[in-house]
Amino acid sequence: MTSPDGVDDDKRATLRRFAAVGAAAPIAGFSESASAETGESDARDAIAGYLSTTPGAHFSKIRDDLQLGTGETQHHLRRLEELDAIEHYSDGDYKRFVPTGRFDEFERQALGYLRRDTPRGMLVTLLSNPDATAGDLAGALDVSAPTVSKYASELEDAGLLSREDGYAVEQPETVLLLVVRHADSFGDRAVELAQNADEFLEYDG
Repeated sequence: MTSPDGVDDDKRATLRRFAAVGAAAPIAGFSESASAETGESDARDAIAGYLSTTPGAHFSKIRDDLQLGTGETQHHLRRLEELDAIEHYSDGDYKRFVPTGRFDEFERQALGYLRRDTPRGMLVTLLSNPDATAGDLAGALDVSAPTVSKYASELEDAGLLSREDGYAVEQPETVLLLVVRHADSFGDRAVELAQNADEFLEYDG
């Protein structure tokens, strides 16, 4: 449904929901007056709020999830970067956005792979079951063994997985905390892991 001012009601509700988060979140490193000057605070605060809950999202996901236009999204992301509220980094073919100064290089790598379905499934499964084999992963994720091997190699190259003695998540507590803090943006498996996170907080190494 479209309101009298021509804005889709679903879009308005989405923007308001994330804008409420953005207005209160530490990511909002710009002043209210800076947003007020342009009269665009809802969309800008919505992007800020979205990235506080969905760090590592790429441009298309931000645009589509917030129901914004391409030019509109580009404009607000550029302005938020100018205000030093967010920053981006390259991840293969993607440009990913995060709150400024919140994540180190390892965490950025982890976020990038947690935003991909199969690598996320592998990491989440290994966090909940560190003894899982390649066959276990393939069965749990309903993918082929070569697919698991392909992504395991990528995760190892990225410093997120060790294959010295089976499969083991590197810095598992860090990866687990990322999953727990942003579980809602990672899907049902991550939410389930987050609900039982206390069981997995003790790791060796």
